[in-house]
Amino acid sequence: MEAYVLIQTEVGRAEVVAKQLAALPGVVSAEYVTGPYDVVLRISADTLAALQADVVPSVQQVSGITRTLTCPIADGA
Repeated sequence: MEAYVLIQTEVGRAEVVAKQLAALPGVVSAEYVTGPYDVVLRISADTLAALQADVVPSVQQVSGITRTLTCPIADGA
């Protein structure tokens, strides 16, 4: 199971937050971007429950994050 996490950060913290997030277990990619969100993550775990219980909470604990929105990837296969 994979998901995108859209993240808003404190002003000027996007690059630092993205680098910290990239090192976390379950993070496939971390990019800082422009627009309404500051960082976009792609995360992965064996199940949706594992994403919710393990990966997402570790992401939300990173200093400088003000809001997250998790979007599970709907696999049409």
